[in-house]
Amino acid sequence: MTEPGPKTDAMTYTTLAKPDKRNELHKTQLPKLRVVLAAPRGFCAGVERAIQMVERALDKYGSPVYVRHEIVHNKTVVADLTSKGAIFVDELDDVPEDAPVIFSAHGVPKSVTEEANRRNLFYLDATCPLVSKVHNEAERHFNAGRQILLIGHANHPEVIGTIGQLPTGSISLVESADDVEKVQVPPQTELAYITQTTLSVDETAEIIAQLRVRFPEIVGPHKNDICYATTNRQEAVKEIARMCDVVIVLGSLNSSNSKRLVDVAIRGGCQNAFLIDSASQMDWQALGTPQTLGITAGASAPESLVSGLLAELKFRFDVDVEEWETVTEDVSFKLPRVLVS
Repeated sequence: MTEPGPKTDAMTYTTLAKPDKRNELHKTQLPKLRVVLAAPRGFCAGVERAIQMVERALDKYGSPVYVRHEIVHNKTVVADLTSKGAIFVDELDDVPEDAPVIFSAHGVPKSVTEEANRRNLFYLDATCPLVSKVHNEAERHFNAGRQILLIGHANHPEVIGTIGQLPTGSISLVESADDVEKVQVPPQTELAYITQTTLSVDETAEIIAQLRVRFPEIVGPHKNDICYATTNRQEAVKEIARMCDVVIVLGSLNSSNSKRLVDVAIRGGCQNAFLIDSASQMDWQALGTPQTLGITAGASAPESLVSGLLAELKFRFDVDVEEWETVTEDVSFKLPRVLVS
């Protein structure tokens, strides 16, 4: 792990924000802007694996390859894979019998794999291994006779997939600290909690603390369920938020981990933090002329979105870019053997 601080490698800056000749001509006339890039940011290992699975499947089996739900929650990624021949569908009913189908990184209920097996569909499961870890924990608690509380957001695909691992009623959802007092369980019931992997670390800690106060014997995971990438990106945003007038998070509106980065930036001291899909959504008039601008990207957002925003900033400001790195990530997940051979 590296110590938090600015990254001064000039080659990094050149790659992230190449100077624009038009900008150089008018540089003295442009307002100065310090841009602080949070690091790590962008793709996590689970997202990279899921995207590679779709790309490898297209190479190996040809187009079309069907994908149940968005492979990851990012419009740019989905559009790119669509252009390569992927077809995204809501349910398996839309998948032909002779076409391969891939399940999204968020995980699916067991009923989905059962349906695929019943129809003899050829499917690949791109569920993030860290989500699968939570599924395994749920199974372990269920087999031990415990009622399970899942900390997460209703209707999120990951939550739907996790609840769908067990018989109806085995898992109860807790969305907020207020929900802790609403939990109703029979006396002497053994309890366990698990969490969605993309939650706010601080808010989840508050909920867990309240659960432990009300249910002192509740059993938790051996290791935090919130994934390393979510944790690292939130810590990086905390570091830069305190020095920024504005923080921009790049990511799609349906991305849980991206939305949490906005929350963390605000809690970290930057009240002007917001989420955009790409530079094309930027309200330049509302941005004004901040002195220090922070930029990060959700775990499902490609680095090209950061480069695109930096390029647009260079048209409007005399930009000085620095990268503030809190930790170096070296996590990777293997692809299924069928796509490697």
